[in-house]
Order: sequence, then C-alpha cells, then structure tokens
Amino acid sequence: MGGVISAEEPKWIEPFSGLSEVQFARLVALVRRRGGDAQRGRPWRLSLEDRVLLVATYWRTNLTLRQVAPLFGVSKSAADRILDHLAPLLALSPARRPRKDTVYIVDGTLVPTRDRSIAASSKNYRYSTNLQVVIDANSRLIVAIGLPLPGSRNDCRAFTESGVDSACRGAPTIADGGCQGTGLLIPHRKQRGQSHLSPQQEAENAIHRRARARVEHALSRLKNWKILRDCRLKGNGVHQAMLGIARLHNLALTG
Repeated sequence: MGGVISAEEPKWIEPFSGLSEVQFARLVALVRRRGGDAQRGRPWRLSLEDRVLLVATYWRTNLTLRQVAPLFGVSKSAADRILDHLAPLLALSPARRPRKDTVYIVDGTLVPTRDRSIAASSKNYRYSTNLQVVIDANSRLIVAIGLPLPGSRNDCRAFTESGVDSACRGAPTIADGGCQGTGLLIPHRKQRGQSHLSPQQEAENAIHRRARARVEHALSRLKNWKILRDCRLKGNGVHQAMLGIARLHNLALTG
C-alpha cells in the first residue's frame, strides 16, 4: 500500500513539520546521529525522513495513529513503533550552563490530557497537565520544559517540583506574580496598607509585562501543534511530545 504523504515531496514538509526543507534536513541529520537509523527486529519500511515526518504529522494534526498510518502507507502497529523509537530522539537537549548575560522567562501552560494519572481538573475546567516552560529572553528559544504535573498544581510549586528550577540556576529568571517566595523576578505588588504603587514601580511592572509577553508568544506557537490541545498520550508521552515540539520550535526560529 502506497502512502499519500512523503518527505520526498517538499510540499508536505512545511505544513506538517513547521520547518523549511533545509531546516527539516538538519533535523533528520540530528536524529540520524542520535541513532534514528538503528534497527531492532523488522527493518523499517519508511525512510528516516518519512518516519520523522510521520511523528511530526501526528503531533501537528492530533489525528490518531490509526488515521496517520495510512497516509504514509504503513500499518498502525508500524506507526506505533516509529513513534516510540523517534519521539525520544527528537526531544530537546538539556539546557547548558547559562552565560553571564542570560535572562530567562518561565511560565506554566495547561495541556488537556486524558491520562488521569498525570492530570487533574484545573482552571480551564478540563483534566489538564501543568507543564513549566523556560525560554531565553533574548533569543526566545525554549531552554527547558519541566516534568508534567497535575493541572491543579500552582506555578509556584510546579516551578520546583517539575525540575525546571535547576535549569534556571545561575541566571535571573522572570516570572508572574504567582511565584512569590521562589527567588524569581516578579512584578511589584501593593503591600498591606498601600493604596497604589509608586510611578517607578508601575514603570518597572510595564517593562516586566513586555518581557513576559515573550514566553506567552512562545506558548502560543507551541499550541499550534494540536496534540497540545487534547493529548491522548499516556505516561511520559505528553512530556516527550512537548520536548519534541520544543525542538521543532527552536529549529524554526534559528533557521
């Protein structure tokens, strides 16, 4: 059975991976270096390029693997094997030690998740997972993504429990006002008995809001991948998907 979608036809690459043909080739080369061509058991029917595109298409469209597999001319079980093998290889690499002039921005996002073991009813009235995302304020690249936590967990606790606090060590990190007591840079708030903020504090809060908008924009771009709007993956699947999508996001920004 032949497939409809193939990386051999460049027209399919950008709609389903968000990358140009050149960027996609760099991604495939990275996955190959990480062992993407390794075979365990039956040989792969698809080329590595098509397998990477299959995973990207699954994340981009949030179709079931039973729906995606025929588009590439493979069975559902083969698509399962491809996803299990390549998702960890597409994951974002751990953050390096920040430079002295680096500033990070952190924020949490809720991903509707059907696996109740890692999700909880949250403020969006759905069972969701809280994922903490850290970006570089200058380059806007994603630096780290925390382990998934129940959506009812507030960002103050999630920052430390998800593990992203270790990625932020050594760099000033901007956060919203809900992260009091974490040592992060948060906006000024009125103290008890204070009727209003001083003009200087208001001005600093305005700068803070403009800076934090960068992480909001990054989260918005991540949510273009529809699997982050209603994730059917279980266990570590949602985290691997988020790390892989972060890799694609960064590659698209750097060119």
